[in-house]
Amino acid sequence: MLNNLQVIAIVLVWQGGDAIRYKNLCKVGGISLIEWAALLVNALPWVDRALLSTDDSRLANEGKRTGLSVPFIRPKELATDTALGIDVWRHAWLSAEKYWKTHFDISVYLQPTTPLRRLEHIEKVVNTLVKGSFDAATTIASVPGHFVPEKILQIDSKNVVRPFIKGKAVSNRQDAPVYYYRTGACYAAWRETIIEKRAIIEHACAGIIIEEPTANIDTPMDLEWANYLHKKYYSNLIEELKPLNQKHISQKDILL
Repeated sequence: MLNNLQVIAIVLVWQGGDAIRYKNLCKVGGISLIEWAALLVNALPWVDRALLSTDDSRLANEGKRTGLSVPFIRPKELATDTALGIDVWRHAWLSAEKYWKTHFDISVYLQPTTPLRRLEHIEKVVNTLVKGSFDAATTIASVPGHFVPEKILQIDSKNVVRPFIKGKAVSNRQDAPVYYYRTGACYAAWRETIIEKRAIIEHACAGIIIEEPTANIDTPMDLEWANYLHKKYYSNLIEELKPLNQKHISQKDILL
């Protein structure tokens, strides 16, 4: 509980697409992407419940093994590639309230495919949400200079390239505005935002800038990049999290 607010952490997983089947079972730094998410949420003493939402038994078993509750199996209509994340998050939130017969004021949503994040990243997102007048909060990072809209090109049927933004092309990235993208490391929102407004960034969403390099895993190359970043920047993170898990995991029941 945080400031008398009930908090639920939700980890949403899918089997994965054609690039990497069962990518959430892939390993970075020797542990699965699901275990990375479990280590983080179970190290946060103010999280009242932590669950994994999936439609797949292999992923469910990995969630249970790593200390996440799996109180339900996601319905098939929310397990497709076209299912919206907001609808899957909303379903998990309402299903958890029904199962545990309680009301959760805030939810933290973690994507296992962004495994390299620190406790302070999650804490900063949630503290910003609670202390500010925001509907939601999420982690963001600056877009690399070569990929800002002013440097992106389109190509027509005659192979002629043109600036994506007409009249806005720039030669030097230093001349372009600073843009940001969602890293996927952490989202947090009030109940009303997800359950009633069905929104995340559409309203008053705070952006928490993450300066450290990170990876969002979708392809084999992304997985290689994540392992490189782990070795170079995050090699001690697992050992930092495990003692905190031993301290707090007994406070959360794991459904087998």
